[in-house]
Amino acid sequence: MSSSPLLQPYERLCEAPERTPSFRRRLYQYFSSKTFHYSVLLLVTLDVGCMFADIIINLMTCDRKTPAADKALEVLGYVSLVFSALFMLELFASIWAFGRSYFKSKFHVFDATIIVVSFIFEVSLQGVEEELASLIVILRLMRVVKIIDEISVGAQEEMKGLEEKLMQSEKEVQELREEVEKLKKLQNEVV
Repeated sequence: MSSSPLLQPYERLCEAPERTPSFRRRLYQYFSSKTFHYSVLLLVTLDVGCMFADIIINLMTCDRKTPAADKALEVLGYVSLVFSALFMLELFASIWAFGRSYFKSKFHVFDATIIVVSFIFEVSLQGVEEELASLIVILRLMRVVKIIDEISVGAQEEMKGLEEKLMQSEKEVQELREEVEKLKKLQNEVV
C-alpha cells in the first residue's frame, strides 16, 4: 500500500500555467475558489438525493407500479442524466483549466473514471435491463467520495487563511516586543 495521502495538498495540484489565455486563467481561478467547490458539493448532494429518491420509489412500489411512480422514476432518470452531463462538463473544464496537473492526484483520476463510466452507463443503458442499471447506482454512490474532496479543499483553504492570520499576529507580536524593549531602554536612560 502506498504511503502517499489520498488527497494531495491542493496547492500542488493548482499550479496555473504561466502563459495561459485569460479565460483559461479565470476558469482556473474560479475552479480553485470556495464558491466552486461548494457548488460542486451542492450538485453531488442533490444527485445523491435524487438517487436515493429513485431507490425509495422502487422499493415502495416493487411490482405494483403506478402511473405516478413510473412518471416520477422517468423524471428522476432525466434528472440523473442531467447531473451526469454536468459532471462531465465540469470534468472537461477542469482538465482544460488545470492542464496535466489535474491528474497528479490519484483522487482526481479515480473521480474522473467514475464520472466517465457512470455517464457511459447512464447513456447506453437507457431502456436496457434494470439489473445492469444497478451498476449506475454503485458508481453514483462512489461519487460521494467527491464530497470528501470538496470538504477537504474547503478545510485546506480555511487552514491556509488561519495560518496567514497566525503569521501576521506573530509578526505584530514581534514588532510590539521590539517596541517594548526600545521603550524600556529609553526609560532606563532617563532614570
